[in-house]
Amino acid sequence: MKKSVLILSSLLGLICLSFLIGCAAPPSGGETTAASSADAVSSATLSRFREGEIKEYDGANLDPAIGPRDNSIKGVQHVDISTYTLRIDGLVDNPVDLTYEDVLKLDAYERKITLYCVEGWNATILWKGALLQEIMEKAGIQTGANTVIFHSVDGYTTSLPLETIISGQLILAYGANGLTLPDEAGYPFIFVAEDKQGYKWARWVSEIELSDDPSYQGYWEQRGYPNSGDFVQ
Repeated sequence: MKKSVLILSSLLGLICLSFLIGCAAPPSGGETTAASSADAVSSATLSRFREGEIKEYDGANLDPAIGPRDNSIKGVQHVDISTYTLRIDGLVDNPVDLTYEDVLKLDAYERKITLYCVEGWNATILWKGALLQEIMEKAGIQTGANTVIFHSVDGYTTSLPLETIISGQLILAYGANGLTLPDEAGYPFIFVAEDKQGYKWARWVSEIELSDDPSYQGYWEQRGYPNSGDFVQ
């Protein structure tokens, strides 16, 4: 009986030891486990930075302009800038089509802003772009307008109140971390919806429509996401 107990105790000890070793050791040839998550995250993040991309700004670390994965509705879009125009229409005095260079001629603003994705990740990036108010004023904003609808080349849409955009001095960005906006991040333009969830941001913007419909629902809003897009910490 004593011999059996000793054998059983030895077996249990080996089993426990194997579990402890398994928890501590990262899988070979794959991603590291939570035990070394800091190194894993750092390595994955660094691999997404492009040559010349700024990694620090005003004493704070920046994230790569390219996110951890593409979550667009039709894949990454590649816009031919030679034929591209940005349409400003809807409740405006004179609809206009702006070229990429037209927008770049406006006063530039740089903002360090964090994008919060509903998937659970976030990215702090130094964005560079033009004020949306100045862009829309090129067409003349009519007094009845209260909503701005963003249309993208892939059919994506979303919206925000006009007052939110003006009071927040929100921008349409064409640069990220010191580089021209990469295709994956929305080249030529991404709507930077500061303090809103990521689905309120719009990449590859091709049209800005002024509307009097505050209940307008964009692509994800039609699929159940809150229209406010508020980020709650």
